[in-house]
Order: sequence, then structure tokens, then C-alpha cells
Amino acid sequence: MRGLAYFCFVSAAAYALVGMGFGIVMAASHDHTLSTAHAHLNLLGWVSMAIYGLFYHTVPAAAETRLARIHVVVATLGLWIIIPGIAMAVMGMSEGPAVIGSLLTIVGMILFAARVATMKRSLAV
Repeated sequence: MRGLAYFCFVSAAAYALVGMGFGIVMAASHDHTLSTAHAHLNLLGWVSMAIYGLFYHTVPAAAETRLARIHVVVATLGLWIIIPGIAMAVMGMSEGPAVIGSLLTIVGMILFAARVATMKRSLAV
């Protein structure tokens, strides 16, 4: 495994570890105020990135495009912004980062959907 698939899998594993640590801290402190941020970190970081990595590993030609690289960059930036943004919103601070992170995250998914759709077209040729 190399390239984009490798990056996605390593990132997914790192996000899973951070998410687990986050969950352990919440459980130990009996304070689950930030459980929404924890859940989003696990879903967007661990699950989504692992699925992206699986796709790019299974269909290596898909990972060799500019669209794929842009997708992973946007998805990563979205994750990095949405998680602290959700935490800030839950704590009564600004919702701005959560909104920006959400928009980047959905753009990342749109880019992934576009990559999958265009790959299907090129495989059918």
C-alpha cells in the first residue's frame, strides 16, 4: 500500500486512537459534554477515512488523480476544523468553525462521490 490509500489508513488509525482516548477521558471524568465531538471524530476521522483508504487501495487508478488528492485534502481540513468547532459550539463559544468544518466536510464527500462516479465511467470504457 502506498500513496493516498496509505495516508488515509494511517490518518484513520490516528483518528481512532485520538477518538478512543477522548472517550476514555470522558468516561473517567463522567463528563460527556463533548460526546458529539467525540462521535464525529470517530465517524468522520476513523470510519470515513478508512473507507476512503479502502477505495483508493482497491481502485489504485482512482488515487492517481488531482481530484482524489483534492478530495483527501478537503476532507482532512474539514475534519480538523469541524471537531474543535463542535466542541466550541457545545461549550457555548462560536459556532463558526463548526459551520466551516461542516461545509468543508460535505464538499469533501461531494468530491469523493465525483471521484467514484468518474471512475465508474472510465472503467466502463
